[in-house]
Amino acid sequence: MSEFETDTAVESTGDGVYTATVTDRWNAVSGRPNGGHLLAIALRALSAELPQPDPLVVSAFFLRPGLIGPATIQTSVVRAGRRVATGEARLSQDGKEVIRLTASYLDFGQTAGRTAILGQAPELPAPEDCVNPIPPGGVPGVTVVDRFEFRYAEVPGWFRGKPGHAPTSEFWVRFIDGHEPDGVGLAALVDSAAPAVLDFGVLNSSTIELTVHLRARPAPGWLACRVSTRYVIDGLHEEDFEIWDSKGDLVAQSRQLGLLTEPPAAP
Repeated sequence: MSEFETDTAVESTGDGVYTATVTDRWNAVSGRPNGGHLLAIALRALSAELPQPDPLVVSAFFLRPGLIGPATIQTSVVRAGRRVATGEARLSQDGKEVIRLTASYLDFGQTAGRTAILGQAPELPAPEDCVNPIPPGGVPGVTVVDRFEFRYAEVPGWFRGKPGHAPTSEFWVRFIDGHEPDGVGLAALVDSAAPAVLDFGVLNSSTIELTVHLRARPAPGWLACRVSTRYVIDGLHEEDFEIWDSKGDLVAQSRQLGLLTEPPAAP
């Protein structure tokens, strides 16, 4: 099993209840577990309860920061239809609810219908011709960046301490442990990359709500991503994320509402 599969594994205790252990290998800037990783753990539990194999849409509210250590996931099946099944999951730690999500699943192997693609994948150089600005251990304490390999056409300005105030970026990414992308992995990844608003010079962003639309089962290999923010109002911002697989197919989209973490004021 890959690190991702090991660290998102859940164990059933019966009656739709699962247990998991949150490790310190997916920490964000806050030193707390990355929200996308906690979301993936909750989805693993819900996946075991629903009859359909592929997450289609996930909507999650992040109620409080997660913790390193044990977690309990309570699941319930809302409806299991012929094509789409919907359920809920609540991940709790120390008796307090951390994430509440609702998700619908289907079987992408059985979907067919009208298709119109009006956008296009990011136009990036080949991954081997791009740069990795964040090598393993490059951001002490932020262990989630050690779980992915990011490749940019050039080193982002925010990483060089020169934010350009253009909160849009495109890059390649893959799991560094060789885990090939799947629906749960895509749902985690949209909240695991550097927020686009770092180009405003902020320190970080905390997710309040995240909705992910999965569009297809991804092909193995590198994933091309596009992330952007257009509106920052009173310290709150949206972030739109696209993931395109190695065949050039759109496989995931997301939008989240985040709360900015501003740098301390100069004396």
